[in-house]
Amino acid sequence: MHNLPEKLYSATQTRELDRIAIQDRGIPGFELMSRAGHAVFQCLRENWPKAESIAIFCGSGNNAGDGYVIAALAVQAGLTVNVYSLAEPENYKGDALKAYQTYAKTNGAFMRFQPGQVTHADVVVDALLGTGIDRQVTGAYAEAIEFINNSSASVVAVDIPSGLNADTGNAMGCAVKADCTVTFIALKQGLFTGQAAEYCGNIVYASLAVPDDIFLAVPSIVRRVLRAPLPRRNRCAHKGDCGHVLIIGGDLGYTGAVRLAGEAALRMGAGLVSIATRPEHASLMNLNRPELMCHGVENSAQLAALLEKVDVLVIGPGLGQSTWAKALFAEVTKSAKSLVIDADALNILAHSPATKPNWVLTPHPGEAGRLLNCVTADIQQDRFAAASALQKKYGGVAVLKGAGTLIACEDETAVSTTGNPGMASGGMGDVLSGVIAALLAQGFSLPEAARQGVYIHGLAADLAAQNGGERGLLASDLMPHLRQLVN
Repeated sequence: MHNLPEKLYSATQTRELDRIAIQDRGIPGFELMSRAGHAVFQCLRENWPKAESIAIFCGSGNNAGDGYVIAALAVQAGLTVNVYSLAEPENYKGDALKAYQTYAKTNGAFMRFQPGQVTHADVVVDALLGTGIDRQVTGAYAEAIEFINNSSASVVAVDIPSGLNADTGNAMGCAVKADCTVTFIALKQGLFTGQAAEYCGNIVYASLAVPDDIFLAVPSIVRRVLRAPLPRRNRCAHKGDCGHVLIIGGDLGYTGAVRLAGEAALRMGAGLVSIATRPEHASLMNLNRPELMCHGVENSAQLAALLEKVDVLVIGPGLGQSTWAKALFAEVTKSAKSLVIDADALNILAHSPATKPNWVLTPHPGEAGRLLNCVTADIQQDRFAAASALQKKYGGVAVLKGAGTLIACEDETAVSTTGNPGMASGGMGDVLSGVIAALLAQGFSLPEAARQGVYIHGLAADLAAQNGGERGLLASDLMPHLRQLVN
C-alpha cells in the first residue's frame, strides 16, 4: 500500500478522467493503453523475474487491449506467450483492435478460451473485464475466472481483478483472485473495502503520466487514511493536559470489554481513564491495571456526578441492554462532551434513533444493519452507501468496521488500509473505542480521531500478527504496539 495516492475514485469518475485525458488534453487512447501495458509488464518482471512463460486472458474491451500490449512486450522479451481470448478478433474496435493487430504481427500464440484447456504458465495475466462491470459474471467469463483461480500460476490483474465491482469492492458472482493488481490513472474505491482484500493482492498504481491538474476537474470525496504523527508532547505537560476519558459499561458478567477499552485509552496516552461499571465489578476491575480508576454506579444520578469531571465519554463495551444500561445511556446522551458509542450502546440507539454532532459511532456490519433497519447483507452490498447513510441519519462520525473500515464524515469518507483477519476475535472493537477516545482527549477533532484511531488500531494488529501470526491474535496483544505507535 506504499506510494499510493490518497484520493479514491468511482468507476464513473475514472471514466471521466480518462475522457478528459483523451478528448480534452489530446493524449491518444492507444498511447494510454500502451503505457498501461508497459506498467503491467514492468510489474510482472519485477515480481516474477524468473518467469519464462505467461498466459494472458483477454475479454472484448479496452482491458483486452491492455492484455495484447502486454503480450507483444512479452514476446519481444523472449517469453513464451499464450493468449486466451473470449472474443473474436474481428469484433474488437478502436484501440483494442490496434493492440490486437500489433500482437498478431509478432506471430505470438492466440486461441479461443475453452473450458478444460490445459495451460502451463508461470504467470497469468487477467485482462478479461474492466471497471465497467455492473452485473453478475456468468457463462464463459465465469468459466475463465474459475480456470484462472484454479491455476497454480501467479496472477496479475490489469486495472482491477475481473469480476470485482470497482465501486463496492464486492465480487459480482465470482472474481479473479490476483497476487497483484496494477491499476491505472485513478485508484478505484472498490479496491480497498468490501471483499477486495480477498481478490486484489498487492496493489500497484500507475498514473500513465496523466497530468495532475486533470484530477482537479473531477473532485473526489473518498480518500485513504494516511498516518499523521501525533504532535510532540509539551515537556512541561501534566496529566490534566492529556485528557480524562470515562468508559461506561461492564454489566454483570461482562467486565472484559470495558477493561480492554480502558487500558487501550491509557496506552494511547490519555492522562486519566475512569471506568463506570456495576458496583459488583468496581473493586475487581483494576486489580492488574491499577492505573484505571473504577467507580460503581447504580443509577444515572451517580453517573451524572462523574460526567462533570471528565473530557471524553465512551459507552457500550459490555454495557448490555438492561434497564440499568438504558438509564446510563440516556444520561450520557444528554452530554455535550465528545462521545464514542459502541457495542450495546449502538443497539440501544437503534431502538431510539437520535442525531448528535459530537459523537463517533463504531458499528460492525450487524450493528449497522440494526441502526439502518436492514440486514447485514444489505450493509455489505455497498459499504460506502451504508457508511454515508449512517452518518446522515445519526450525525457526527460513522465508523463502519470490517475489512477496509470506512470513516464517514459529513463531507467525505475515508478508508483505512490497515488490519488483518486476526482481528476477527472478541474485544477488538472495545480496544478501538478506547483508542479513539484517547485521541479525542488529547485534542484531535472528531473526524481525525476516528481516522487515525482506526488506522493505528489496525496497524497495531498488523504488528502483533508479525510476532506469532493472525490466528489466535488477542485484543490485549495490541497494547504494547499501541504505545509504540503513538510514540
